[in-house]
Amino acid sequence: MIRLEHLSKRYGPRTAVSDVSFRCEPGTITGFLGPNGAGKSTTLRMICGLTPPSEGSATVLGADYRRIPNPGRHVGVLLDASAQHSGRTGKEVLTLGARTLGVDGARVTELLDRVGLAGRDARKRVSAYSLGMRQRLGIAHALLGDPAVLILDEPANGLDPEGIVWMRGLLREFADRAGTVLLSSHLLSEIEAVADEIVVIGAGKVVAQGPLGELLAGGQSLESVFLTLTGAPV
Repeated sequence: MIRLEHLSKRYGPRTAVSDVSFRCEPGTITGFLGPNGAGKSTTLRMICGLTPPSEGSATVLGADYRRIPNPGRHVGVLLDASAQHSGRTGKEVLTLGARTLGVDGARVTELLDRVGLAGRDARKRVSAYSLGMRQRLGIAHALLGDPAVLILDEPANGLDPEGIVWMRGLLREFADRAGTVLLSSHLLSEIEAVADEIVVIGAGKVVAQGPLGELLAGGQSLESVFLTLTGAPV
């Protein structure tokens, strides 16, 4: 579970996130939406302990992320697929991660195969990876510790249509095994295809939240609802 209660972040006189509260339950995928500059990335960074909140709290599995022992064994995070060591191979990146987490090395081979980076791709340096390949590697890294929670920021960036369908299936399978997924993306059609719950943020504040079916009860697309709520195009 992920729980945010009255979470706010100010930078001097500017408020980036204001009084944000929502929950992500086990067994569900929550789509986290908002226009550029709405506060999505700041919110995710506060959840993951990278940015301290000015007010309120964010907990994962009932605790502040920074207080979870060996958090990668419980929470898988992908916030920036480009933040990987470009001089290492894909296999080396995951092997180092596995050693850090105390995970059996067999997990590396298993995940490379699962994300479609086995064989020659595993031996390539990350500098030679396309953005889609880096996303796949980032997803594999998030899954290394067999976590109960996934927090993903724009994981579909760079994926081709086949890769997006693959990712959709992976996240659905994870949630169906009682996992909790918080997914931020600008690809509203993909959020509409996979999410159970939706949280929409605009100008740092939650402007709508609830089951996807309720938000689309009038027969509108998620894109049209998003535009109405935020006044911003996708």
